[in-house]
Amino acid sequence: MKVITEAILRSELRASTPETYTVPEGKILSPAAREYLQQCKIRIEDGKGIKTAKKSQQTEEREEKPEMQATKVLPMPEVQVEKEAKPKFVDYETGAYYYEKPEHMTHLYGNTLVPKDHKRIFFRGKLDSLETLFVLNQTILQEMGESQKLLDDLQDILVSLREMMRCDVMDEPFRRECIIGLSHAELREHSHNPMKFYNVKQMVLPDYTLGKAYALLNQLRAAVREAEVAAATAFHEGRSYNREDIIQELNRMSSAMHIIMCKYLAEGYKE
Repeated sequence: MKVITEAILRSELRASTPETYTVPEGKILSPAAREYLQQCKIRIEDGKGIKTAKKSQQTEEREEKPEMQATKVLPMPEVQVEKEAKPKFVDYETGAYYYEKPEHMTHLYGNTLVPKDHKRIFFRGKLDSLETLFVLNQTILQEMGESQKLLDDLQDILVSLREMMRCDVMDEPFRRECIIGLSHAELREHSHNPMKFYNVKQMVLPDYTLGKAYALLNQLRAAVREAEVAAATAFHEGRSYNREDIIQELNRMSSAMHIIMCKYLAEGYKE
């Protein structure tokens, strides 16, 4: 039986919020999907559009045969019943419950688990590696005596990456209006026409003659592109993409790194 996950629901209902959601015959809702519909105040019906309910005790009593002579009811002895432990975790893909977290699984968000080789976890690994690379290259550039302005621009992108990781783990939207002091529209314009703004040709290929600092900046640019591809893979669900906010912002960061490289060649970071 196929499970309808929260991600599938979010994609399906992103354009409208109906009053009733009918579960297709042969499919079930994952706990997270059911909770999402409840939060949106959407009534849930089965594939036939019929809500099932048990007959009340009073109805059953009315259906019984003619009244029987009343008999004295003796109190039942108290029985100590041990409360059943509630599951702690739920499987993102199947909706299955776990009382203990399996070793091969990790948190996607909240108490929702996925395998450690899941595409969303692979993306987070790429994001984590990208953050460490920014810190390492900033350290090297500082030791080389590069300007604080350059280090600050790289730090601005690093702050965005850390916020992106937090938003993904917390399942919150992510957006930054500016990166390295430029709006989204300005990032696009500067990246596509560096000759106009920096008197530098677009995407000058790295070469050892351009120096170590330029090579380190290009390494960061390429790593951002790798993270962008990993994000597109991680959030690809069926024919649509979830978390377009993250995919879009990584594209903006890639443009920002290209601009930083152009600005460096134009000696825009000279103090």
